Amino acid sequence: MNASAQSALVPSAKNALALGFSGNLGNIEAYISAVNRIPMLTHEEETSLAREFREKNDLGAAQKLVMSHLRLVVSIARGYLGYGLPHADLIQEGNIGLMKAVKRFDPDQGVRLVSYAMHWIKAEMHEYILKNWRLVKVATTKAQRKLFFNLRSHKEGLDAMTPAQVDDLARSLNVKREEVIEMETRMSGHDIALDAPSDDEDDKFAPIAYLSSEASEPTKTLEARQYDRLQSEGLETALGKLDPRSRRIVEARWLANDDGSGATLHELADEFGVSAERIRQIESAALKKMKGALAAYA
Repeated sequence: MNASAQSALVPSAKNALALGFSGNLGNIEAYISAVNRIPMLTHEEETSLAREFREKNDLGAAQKLVMSHLRLVVSIARGYLGYGLPHADLIQEGNIGLMKAVKRFDPDQGVRLVSYAMHWIKAEMHEYILKNWRLVKVATTKAQRKLFFNLRSHKEGLDAMTPAQVDDLARSLNVKREEVIEMETRMSGHDIALDAPSDDEDDKFAPIAYLSSEASEPTKTLEARQYDRLQSEGLETALGKLDPRSRRIVEARWLANDDGSGATLHELADEFGVSAERIRQIESAALKKMKGALAAYA
């Protein structure tokens, strides 16, 4: 089978639901009604069409095989409606699985297409459910997937499973009882919208109101980063531009203690043997010079 024939058989997902139909079906009920009116193929017709496709790349034959089994997809999709996902989306994913099955089907293996296609149809639906049923993935390993799709059928109503039910399910699926309990907990949870509708009086109680942090707000983060840079690299650069006496005065006055209680003008005047007014003038000039150096970090 050449590559163009393979790619043509499996169209994009958005076209999979209305495969082979002309006109507007209107809604999912109209689609299902149309599917159920398509005649089933006999074993001989199915075998003949499958060979036409495998040996001659006859896409028309492949389409007839797909069309005659669309009702199978609808039937299987109905069994997964309990997961709360749109029926049309489940059917669409199942149709993709059906087309993949037709592309790989070998009529000489002695198996009817309906039996072979069920695996591919369910596989596509399972993948879709696992990706869309929760915002956070609930099943990643093969064992977890098997447990996910068997747990719902083993539960009786909405009540939690009893210890005996947990043990029975763990034993039948060959998994740990802790895994059964964990999966049941995940499936019992619900996704919560972070933001509530704006016209709701209780919108201030939405998770976004108490999960958000002002400290992580982008402008706050940039300001904090800029301040840290100013405190370290910027301050050291500015002090490096001062002469030793000016630096000593600035450090003694403003940087000696965290509480801001630095040396007084008179204390520094005694240290350098000049007047307090002279110390003030040196300090003022030094701060002005530092301000110019710090402007590059603002």
